[in-house]
Amino acid sequence: MKKITAILLVLFCMQTAYSQKTGILFADSEMKRFPQAWQLDHGKRLYFGYSQGLGCQAMLEVWRKTEDRKYLDYVIEWADTIINDRGEIHLYKVETYNIDYINPGKILFEVYRQTGNEKYKLAIERLVAQMKMHPRTLEGAFWHKLIYQHQIWLDGLYMGSPFLAEYAVTFDKPEWIDDVMNQFLTCAKHTYDAKTGLYYHAWDESKNQRWANKETGQSPNFWGRSIGWWFMALVDVLDFIPQEHPQRPELLKMIQGLADTLPKYQDKTGLWYQVVDQGNREGNYLEASVSSQFMYAYAKAVNKGYLDKKYKKIAEKAYNGLMKTLMVTNEDGTLTLTKCCAVGGLGGNPYRDGSFEYYVNERIRDNDTKATGPFIMGCLELGK
Repeated sequence: MKKITAILLVLFCMQTAYSQKTGILFADSEMKRFPQAWQLDHGKRLYFGYSQGLGCQAMLEVWRKTEDRKYLDYVIEWADTIINDRGEIHLYKVETYNIDYINPGKILFEVYRQTGNEKYKLAIERLVAQMKMHPRTLEGAFWHKLIYQHQIWLDGLYMGSPFLAEYAVTFDKPEWIDDVMNQFLTCAKHTYDAKTGLYYHAWDESKNQRWANKETGQSPNFWGRSIGWWFMALVDVLDFIPQEHPQRPELLKMIQGLADTLPKYQDKTGLWYQVVDQGNREGNYLEASVSSQFMYAYAKAVNKGYLDKKYKKIAEKAYNGLMKTLMVTNEDGTLTLTKCCAVGGLGGNPYRDGSFEYYVNERIRDNDTKATGPFIMGCLELGK
């Protein structure tokens, strides 16, 4: 019995060491593909984009793990290039009230700590000023963008709420914590589906959008990446929610609910589908970003003690599926992650109706940062 236990322990250590090595190798692959951080996610211009912010978050995690300064410098160089001495952000347009702009602000806390440059604090305050004036639903939830009036998207919870919670803790602004909690509770109230245990991509308070159910205001499908954003947001925001906060248990309950629900939709490969609950439908496919996001959220939730250790097996299964099914090793030794949905949304022009056909026919590409960022972070979490 002792011999079997020892063998299992060795195998576990090998698995964790290998996943960490993979995450670091993938970070190096991204830096080789995209020598400047603004190029992440196939960027064509210097831009304060949410995808670049996500990719840089992953690089910061690799720096924390390896203590190799090159990862930190990669992030600082982008921040320094895009933010001037007055804290003004290149191409940032506050008048659009776009919550996606807030996500890259997450990296500025660490950049500010490491450099001590006040311009980063000014930029953080500039983003907070947007959220003070950001349009909201009647219950106080942030609209996704000014052009998407009365709408809450799951994506937006990831983009804005962890940033505001970290701001509250870093700069002693506790009033933001209750606001952040309200964002999650209101979003869950209007997007959760008790029948499946999943969350709809969005909710329209006005119920006027063509994609909105005329009775509930909910969008019609369960898009994988939107649920991935939501799951990551729940796990990440708890880093900053005080243990004694009376509503903290409600977020933990949501995490537990997802943890119990998602394996029902996990493919035998360990991956999840673009439209999560319709895996057997023609045209659907196993998608990299949702699988990476779920891997990360499960692994971190276990490491933080939000979930029982048994749930780490679900993340490990996802990791193995990504490596066997969607990962390619290139001739130069770099890694490529395939089958990444490039974009997904609702409304706009041309109009995105939230149908199954819409989601499965959106553009697919390799090495999209919405997949690669969570993949890197998930690999590191698995190795802890």
